[in-house]
Amino acid sequence: MKYKDPYAALRIKEFRFFLFMRFAMVFAWSMQFVIIEWEVYKLTKNPLSLGIIGLMEIIPAIAMALFAGHIVDQNEKKSLLIKCILGFSIISFGLFLVTLPSIKTQFEASTLLYLIYCLVFFGGLVRSFIGPTVFSLLALIVPKKMYPNASTWSSSVWQMGSMFGPAIAGFSIGFIGVHWSLCLVFTFSILALIFITQISSKPILNPKIGEPIFESLKEGVKFVFKNKTILGALSLDMFAVLFGGAMALLPIFAQDILKVGSEGFGILRAAPAIGSVITMILSAYISLNKNAGINLLSAIFMFGLCIIIFGLSTIFWVSALALFLSGVVDGVSVVLRNTILQIHTPDTMRGRVASVNSIFVGSSNELGAFESGFTAKIMGTVTAVVFGGIMTLVTVTTTAIALPDFRKLNLQKDVEALENS
Repeated sequence: MKYKDPYAALRIKEFRFFLFMRFAMVFAWSMQFVIIEWEVYKLTKNPLSLGIIGLMEIIPAIAMALFAGHIVDQNEKKSLLIKCILGFSIISFGLFLVTLPSIKTQFEASTLLYLIYCLVFFGGLVRSFIGPTVFSLLALIVPKKMYPNASTWSSSVWQMGSMFGPAIAGFSIGFIGVHWSLCLVFTFSILALIFITQISSKPILNPKIGEPIFESLKEGVKFVFKNKTILGALSLDMFAVLFGGAMALLPIFAQDILKVGSEGFGILRAAPAIGSVITMILSAYISLNKNAGINLLSAIFMFGLCIIIFGLSTIFWVSALALFLSGVVDGVSVVLRNTILQIHTPDTMRGRVASVNSIFVGSSNELGAFESGFTAKIMGTVTAVVFGGIMTLVTVTTTAIALPDFRKLNLQKDVEALENS
């Protein structure tokens, strides 16, 4: 088999089921989040309430992340992921019940809001386990020679789910309403459960089974902070996502500024993911690994510029184009970050490293949502988005000056060493 074949990982049957499972989960999760955003803003007309959605998910996600990483490294990955998907299915079914018209009429808007926040909170607990488990399982399905290729396709599928989930959510809200849209979310969670059962159980590679939890956590955190390449990539992306979290305010732009309704909301929500998918598919053919440091810094700088343009725009197609281009450059960041993590993380601690990654990057989406909602409440929606974009530019410039070695980062030799091993 030629390992430089861009379709190499796709030739593995279990990896294809892994991708089906991941698409179904990401599709369901992103669709659910968009539907919740729409419903909450419709109930409250308060931008801060959109930020609170992110806060309700990030509190348990951060609090449990390191412990989740320890548990992932100590247990068989497939069975653990089945439990995670079951947990998400229960939550999505709960949201389906909460939005039943017959139930909604029995509660005040504030009560419904608290019920939604509660279910989102439990979703954060589930999410703290899903990321590390998926990251660890991927490395057990494909040989090391295929890590970069598999990582690219896995990231592409993740972005496709992020693209189609919001787009379908926007249209389904308009055509079948919030309640039945959440039924569609539950259906896809069941599909994900079916796909994961087609993957066989994998060995536990951690030699320190039964290791005291705090020793295990200390080892994982210490590894990340000693590896400057991983730490630099995670830190840079974290601040970019934190300050550039304009996506949380899209319901306000769609309903009050651009006035494009739920269909336009779906297009805006999907635009960044469309751009990312294009970048990731192209990256299977065109390597981004040479001059990786400069590529990553440049991509995040361009991301900040796109967010500023989006914030200032009052024309729908300009806003959509700005979000699309933000997705294109964000795709570069995702590909490079995932390549760095897959190459530089030992098999014995993938769960813990992925958990630290979820704190730095994954949870920064929700922190970014809260930051955007909070600043929008204080500064106004447009000012908050522009401020976030400017802070992203400041972060990239500071990183480029403070970490000259990171500018010189080149992953080409690492990837070639894996392919020739």
